[in-house]
Amino acid sequence: MNFTDTHTHLYSEEFNEDRVQIIENAINAGVTKMLLPNVDSKTINGLMTLSSQFPDNCFPMMGLHPCSVSPNYISELGTIYNQLKNGSKYYAVGEIGIDLYWDKTLFDEQAKAFMLQCQWALDLGLPIAIHTRNATRETIDCLKQMPKQPGGVFHCFSGTLEEANEVIEMGYKLGIGGVVTFKNSALPNVLKQIDLQHILLETDAPYLSPEPYRGKRNESAYVPFVARKLVEIYTVSIEDIAMQTTANALSVFKI
Repeated sequence: MNFTDTHTHLYSEEFNEDRVQIIENAINAGVTKMLLPNVDSKTINGLMTLSSQFPDNCFPMMGLHPCSVSPNYISELGTIYNQLKNGSKYYAVGEIGIDLYWDKTLFDEQAKAFMLQCQWALDLGLPIAIHTRNATRETIDCLKQMPKQPGGVFHCFSGTLEEANEVIEMGYKLGIGGVVTFKNSALPNVLKQIDLQHILLETDAPYLSPEPYRGKRNESAYVPFVARKLVEIYTVSIEDIAMQTTANALSVFKI
């Protein structure tokens, strides 16, 4: 079985002591492809170094995370744009979006940065990896202002069934990770009414570890724990989950 982790920050400092081992763990667990989203200018070097070290396994994205949008976000966006145009191979513009969990005062700046990066994705023919927290409706409303949709994934989707259907209708997949395994998660009930062709697997490592590792450092090797939960939800084999979600990922990111 081959799994794809469509969202993992393996270049982050949480893996400085054992990064190579963590990637080997993933490959040994059948997670042979890992998509790496960027955060801001400070994460680019680590992201690109790791992608160069493991070109058959680690695939870089480039974007400005909404939590890194500050009043001087234009400068950060300039760095991101230069990366996208410098000839390097990127598989998506991401992670980008809107996050109103900690602070709502920069909503306008986040929305402008998000829509500008969406336009870059359209111009470059790339999908987008969307981060949205406490802002699913705001994110959808921004996307509806675009002349067309770049496609991609709503990473760590946590919306309602109605929002899920709206997102799918717009041409996006739902990124599903460890949250679906939590006992109090509403996601299983939503996913029961969503076809598996619309689902991508992810970890968001080092965050949001699935059960039984909740609260500990997440890693890409834990994708099969998410897949086993989907086996329960969809009543199909884990081989079917691996095959369909990986096919979905390869289609979205053109790997």
